[in-house]
Amino acid sequence: MNYLEVLMKRYACRNFKPIKLPDEKVNELIEVIRLTPSALNLQPWRIKIVKDEMVKEELFKYSMGQEHVRSCSHLLVFCANTDIDEVIKKADEAMKRAGLSEERRQHMLSIAYAIKDKLDRHWAREQVFIALGNAVIGAKALGFDSCPMTGFDPGGYSEVLGLPRHIEPVALCAIGYGEEAPTPKVRLSKEEILL
Repeated sequence: MNYLEVLMKRYACRNFKPIKLPDEKVNELIEVIRLTPSALNLQPWRIKIVKDEMVKEELFKYSMGQEHVRSCSHLLVFCANTDIDEVIKKADEAMKRAGLSEERRQHMLSIAYAIKDKLDRHWAREQVFIALGNAVIGAKALGFDSCPMTGFDPGGYSEVLGLPRHIEPVALCAIGYGEEAPTPKVRLSKEEILL
């Protein structure tokens, strides 16, 4: 499938078959997410993968009745790392591992530190949605379905998952094999989105 075909076939799956995705498929999706671009390449997202049925059942209590939290094969909890110093430090470590020149690395760090006061929790949360977008498209490209969600209680999720304070749940992505046929695409026309 080409990219447009993937977009046309992707839909927000609400009912999943009771079949577990193979680990290699989940790992491929995580690689897709890992390669997501971000501002200054700081990658302030962290992802908790939930496949344990009992944990999903506990999370369902904080999911506004969305059954696909329970029926999916795996639930990806997309979180924002709001400890910006840690985010910059991790990005620096990644640049060193990748072999970026000292000049390029220092340039990127100088920009990050110069605008650090703008790199707050809101910025980190916005970046997470870039990764979420890649996840839903990547899932379909890999041959399975997904459903992005923002209707949930982040505090409840943090408590159930034992997340540290600086790791804030922002969005969910249920993944698995869809049970229903996709509904027709409902999108604004090109003329409606262009200014």
